[in-house]
Amino acid sequence: MRFRRAAGWIVTPAALGLCLIPPVATAFFRFLFPDVPDHLYTRSTMVTLLGQHLALVAISSLPAVIAGIGAGVAVTRRGGEEFLSLVKGAAAIAQTFPPAAVLALAVPALGFGTKPAVFALFLFSIFPVLENTIAGIRSVPPAVLDAAAGMGMGPVVRLLRIELPLAFPVILGGVRTAVVINVGTATLGAIVGAGGLGVPIIAGLVRFNPAFVLHGALVAALLAFVLDRSLRSLETRYGREA
Repeated sequence: MRFRRAAGWIVTPAALGLCLIPPVATAFFRFLFPDVPDHLYTRSTMVTLLGQHLALVAISSLPAVIAGIGAGVAVTRRGGEEFLSLVKGAAAIAQTFPPAAVLALAVPALGFGTKPAVFALFLFSIFPVLENTIAGIRSVPPAVLDAAAGMGMGPVVRLLRIELPLAFPVILGGVRTAVVINVGTATLGAIVGAGGLGVPIIAGLVRFNPAFVLHGALVAALLAFVLDRSLRSLETRYGREA
């Protein structure tokens, strides 16, 4: 089991690195698609597109995590429980909208570029974080909270020192889900000129070039796998400590 985990940590980042080396990627896609004239997207390097993709994911995920945790904490307080169903419903509705539709609606207001893409990704990231924050806080045993109150801890101190630390592994699971979803969804950002790994995918679809499509999709999939394993290891580590 440990060998399989170690192999996963070595093989996947190594495969991602090889996909970013032009001669290696060209040889690989020439082998898969010998009849395609162009095997590598050349208008921008894959390293540049990967950096743009990571920026989209980070810029959209960070505020979504903050908003999701904040909303989750707010609706689990005594004065906010009446808004629980409303907040969860709004987040669920935001996530059910097709990403392409959200982008199309956001472009007239925000223009082309990164803004509509970040806005769409932000909406799709909130729900997993919100759900897991609520579930994590509600999973804290009432006896622990009663003991903390008996020790003289106020609501804010209990939240910061008891509830959030105990709920952190569950919250981190929501963050992991949101980030992985964002990595895949961010490929649609290329439609509105936001760049990222969707650029070669869109170019491949336009030119009927499967090498371009597979290259962008493969790098996005490997990136999602690496981020998923990294966040999962943190989730497991803090879960054991809790």
